[in-house]
Formats: sequence, structure tokens, C-alpha cells
Amino acid sequence: MTAPRIAGIDAVLAPRSVAIVGASADPVRIGGRPIRYTKLGGFAGGLYPINPNRAEIQGLKAYASLADVPDGLDCVVVAVPPDLALPALGAAAAKGARGAVIFTANYAEAGPEGLRRQQELVAAARAHGMRLLGPNCLGVYNAATGHAATFGSFLEGERAAPAPIGIVGQSGAYASYIYVLLRKRGLDAARWLATGNEADITVADAIAHMAGDDGVKVIAAYVEGVKDGPAFLAALGMARAAAKPVVLIKVGRSEGGAAAAMSHTASLAGDDKVFEALVREAGGYRTHTTEEMVDVTEALARRGPLAGNRLGILTISGGAGVLMTDDAADRGLVLPPLPAATQARLKADNPLGSFTNPVDFTAQAVNDLNLVGHALRAILEDGGVDAVAGFVMTWIASPATGERLQAVLGEAMRGFEDRVMALAASGPDHVLAAYRAKGFILNEDPSRVIATLAALAAIGRMLREPPRPAVGLDDMPRLTGTETTEAAAKAFLVKAGLQALPEEVAATPDAAAAIAARLGRPVALKIVSADIAHKSDAGGVALGIAPADVAARSRAMLAAVASAAPDARIDGILVGPMAGDGVELIVAARTDPVFGPVVMVGLGGVFVEVMRDVVFRAAPVDEAGARAMIDALKGRALLGGPRGRPVADVAAAARAIAALSRVAAANAGSFDTIEINPLLVRAGDAVMLDALITRKDG
Repeated sequence: MTAPRIAGIDAVLAPRSVAIVGASADPVRIGGRPIRYTKLGGFAGGLYPINPNRAEIQGLKAYASLADVPDGLDCVVVAVPPDLALPALGAAAAKGARGAVIFTANYAEAGPEGLRRQQELVAAARAHGMRLLGPNCLGVYNAATGHAATFGSFLEGERAAPAPIGIVGQSGAYASYIYVLLRKRGLDAARWLATGNEADITVADAIAHMAGDDGVKVIAAYVEGVKDGPAFLAALGMARAAAKPVVLIKVGRSEGGAAAAMSHTASLAGDDKVFEALVREAGGYRTHTTEEMVDVTEALARRGPLAGNRLGILTISGGAGVLMTDDAADRGLVLPPLPAATQARLKADNPLGSFTNPVDFTAQAVNDLNLVGHALRAILEDGGVDAVAGFVMTWIASPATGERLQAVLGEAMRGFEDRVMALAASGPDHVLAAYRAKGFILNEDPSRVIATLAALAAIGRMLREPPRPAVGLDDMPRLTGTETTEAAAKAFLVKAGLQALPEEVAATPDAAAAIAARLGRPVALKIVSADIAHKSDAGGVALGIAPADVAARSRAMLAAVASAAPDARIDGILVGPMAGDGVELIVAARTDPVFGPVVMVGLGGVFVEVMRDVVFRAAPVDEAGARAMIDALKGRALLGGPRGRPVADVAAAARAIAALSRVAAANAGSFDTIEINPLLVRAGDAVMLDALITRKDG
């Protein structure tokens, strides 16, 4: 697996000295903003504006060239046209710079000529041992040091409380927007980085670096495309190993979106279904809207993941309690009922309330807010919950109840600070800020409250999962290029550990009849040809043929195929017994252009074509991983023997999937697809009924 490249990123993210090539005296221009922001941030290192037409810029001595800077450099910010950017890198390297931030655009995103210029930048940087951020990027910000090599307007305005959040994005504008939305929630990110064209430093590199950064506890990532899938998954794995959640939003799900991502950052969007599955398995949490991303990132920064999925609901409104209960069920959260004795105790204090779970304290709490505190304390002490969701409407903003309610809730949670309290409530910004400062998670929409808590539970579960075990590949056969027919593909896969029926290739109709006679039962006949992938369409399949009829049916098949595909090479007829009853699966491996070998399982036949019930994993997987893939299918119950049908051998199916994944990983780069369709899972085994291997050369 390719590893992220972490070494040297500190020169870009945490330099001790910075020069700005193309520095401007105007603090609102691209070349002026980094100076203004860096000064405002209290950067303690050397800051050197480079402009041959100025002696002084924003109160700092200006230098005509990098060669005139009196000291060595860690980082150079390039804010000049492309024809001046490459010489600037060389001059920076001569001063010992180890990192460069390239604002300049018109590189790979602009076409072949721009790509050539970008490759020259990368070659120059690597020749001098420099790390390069960009080009076509919005830069980098480090709140801990005040380093602000960016011209983004997100640093304008008042600062919020520092938060251990790292933001990384391929779109600087969108990463800026995430920063601003979090600041509206009262949180300033600790690190911010926009990768632009990713000529050198990628999103994967940045995530991996933040995984080892003590100033970052949660990582928010905006992704348009991934160039090195294994490195990206490795970065997510490093973050998970460091117990740092990665919350990401990935665009380019549609064909049009993928094309737009390609033109924007010259990235490869890849297959979105594969991306979704592999990122989840590696420990990343994908969100699909900006508000969801901000909700989850804020909650993780304030409280962290949940230890489990048990939820208590506390509400003033019975209707809101039902709504939140429905949402919780949809999202996999469990509402354990309060013990009967606890319910009776609460009922004695508040006869009009309902105290199972959800707990409805009703409007009686207007007269006595302690009823809310008693109910919350009971949920925490006796409910066995990991979090509590509360619906309190505008009470937090009421002059009569706002401050008192905060005190009541805080007192009830004393000793249970590890439990998360999330409130569906509305009020002025300063009131919301006061509650958030006390660690409450807030949202006006009760459904978003539940969605956020469900995300915290899912992330907690992912962080607790052990890493995927290593899977050996040494005993796997290697493709030779001769596996061009169904028979040859099956023979190859049998060597890898899969099962096939006792089939033989007959050169003539009479030979086919002899094979069928030895089998002594109805057989399946299939044409054997490397030139015919879809045998049924060419008349090359006949099922349930009695041995006495095999010769005639074989001659008819050869005639039909010759008419449908006159140029096809025919190697014979594959003769095998009918397989009997079972559940059909499609099991396949493919070479994903981003992530490499990927294995897939789905229900076969019409189910895969119409319902799209498929599951992906990166190859290889072990048998436990293959079993988990089967269990994740929506139609999993079909394998359990519904309506008196035989129970399918799921363990045998898992062995077949694992074997296919291993042979796919062993032959990485040599094939396009390896497809078994169907794999028939019977009561005691799982056998291939058809197989096709397509090599990279087609």
C-alpha cells in the first residue's frame, strides 16, 4: 500500500520564517493579505516581503529579491505569474527553503501546457528537497503560531474560541466556508490547509500529518477527487489509529459532478460507490451535506465520539418525542426503557408526565424546572444511555427559564460528564453561545440533533474496530493471459481455492454426448469461445439437456453460434451437471482506477441489475471480512432459508469471496475484471456456474 508523504510538511504548516514573493502594500490584495493576517496572528518568526518596487510594505522592510533576505528561509509564498514562479522556487531553494506555497494558478487545471508547467515546478521542488503546497491553492493557516500563508477572507472578523479542529480541502473557497461556519458555532480551527492542484502535498498527506499533530483532535476534509487511493486509505487508517475522527464531504458523485471536479482540481473522482465503501471501512465518516459536516465536526470537537448507541430522549413535547424516536430508530440508535421503579418515582413527582423513554416532562416543568433535572438525572443514573437528546424549544432563551434551565441541566449531569447532552432549541446567538460553552450540542432541528448523535455513535464504533488483519498472498496463482474462456477462467480460479462443478470441454457433439452419458443426468451445455463473452445472446447456452439429446443439441448450438458470431473462434462445448437449487450471488473483483483491486458481492440475477444490492471492499479480505460483506447485503435473509428453502452455506460463500479477493490482490495491475456470475450458494457448498476474466489489455 502506498504511504502518505508526511516528511517536510512542517516547513509549509509550521515554518519559523516566511518570505512572500509578490508582496503587496495593499492589505486586501492577494499578495498583501498573507502579511496582514500573519501580523495580526502574532507570528514570532521572520516575515520577509519580496517586491523590487518597494522599500517598505505594511510596516516591514521589503526586499528586492529572495537573495537579499538576510537570513535563511523555511517557507516561500509565491504570488506571482507562472513565468516568475519557477525562478522564485530556485531562488528560495538557494536560501535553504524547505517548503513553498504556490497561490499562482493556470497549471494542470488549465490543460496540457499548464500540466507541463506544473511538472516543472514539482521537479524543481523535489530536486531541492522542498515540499510544495498547490499550485492554484488558497494556502495554509496555523492558529498556534499565527502563520497565515493565505489570501482567504475567512480570517477576517473576530476570532472564536480555539478548537482542536484541522480543516483540509482541495477547494480553498469551500474549506474557507467550513471554517467560517464553525466559527459561527464559536469554534476556531487550529489548522487549515487548501491543497489546490496537489502537485505535491495531497489531502492524504495533510490528513496523515494532522493525525500526528497534538493540536488536532478531529479532521474535517473536503474532497473532490483522490489520485492515490491506497495512500488516502492509509491516511485514514493513521487517523483512526490515533483516535482522531475524519469527517469528510466528497463531491463528484454524479457523472457531471465528476467532470466538474476534474476541471477544477485536475483530480480523478473515481467510482463513488467504491469510495463510499472503502472510506467507511478505513475509518472515515462521510457526510453528504455541509450542515451535516459542520454539525458532526462541532460535536466531535466539543464532546468526542459516543461510547455506544444507547439514547435517552427528554422532551417537553410528546410529538417531538415521537419524531425523535422515529429518527433514532432509522439511524440505528437504541432507546432503553427506564426501569419500572424509576418510572414510578418520576410519576409520583409529575403525574401528567410520561417516563418510559422518551421521557415527556410536559409543561408542568414551567412551574418547577427541577422536574426537568430530576428526569434527566434518572435517565443518566438508571437508563444506561450514552447520550441524551432534549427538546426544549425556546426555553433556553426565556428570561424566566434560560439561565435557570442551564443550571438545572448542569447540576443533573454532575458526575456524568462523559455523557453527551444535545438540545433541540432556539434562541439568540449569545444564548446559544453560552450553552455551547458549557458543552451542550445545539440545533434548532430535532432530527439533526438525532442525526448528529447517530454520527457520534457510528464514529465511536469505527474507532473501536480493530485494524484489518493482514492476508497472505504467496500461494495465489498468477494470470498468464491464457484465461480467456469460461473453462480456463474456472480452472484458474479453482487453483485459487474456489469450487466448480465437474465439467469437461468436448471438441465435438459426439464427445459431448459421451461426457453426458458418464455423468448420467441432465447437463448444461455452453459454447467455449474467447470471442463470445455473452454466450446466451449468441445461442451458446442450453440447460437441463438429457444425455440422449446432447449430441443433437450440441450440433444445433454450434450452428446457432456460427450464425450469430461467424468470426468467433470455437474451442468446443463445456459439458457439466445441472447444479440444483441455491441462492445466486455475483462475486467479482475489479481494478478501480483510484484504489486498485476491489472485491464486490451482491445478490445475483435480477437483484444485482435492478436493486443494485452490492457491497465493496478493498482486496484482499479474510473470511471474516467476506462474511461481513454478505451480512451487509439488504437481501441477506434470502441465504437463511426463507419459506422452508434450504439454508445456504454462508461460510462456503465467504471462503469463495475471500479466495477471489486474494487472487485479485495477487494479480494487481494484470486484470480489469474477474467475475463469477453466478456463484451458486447451496446447502453444503458454493460453486461457480460462470466465470469471466478480462485482462487489462481487453
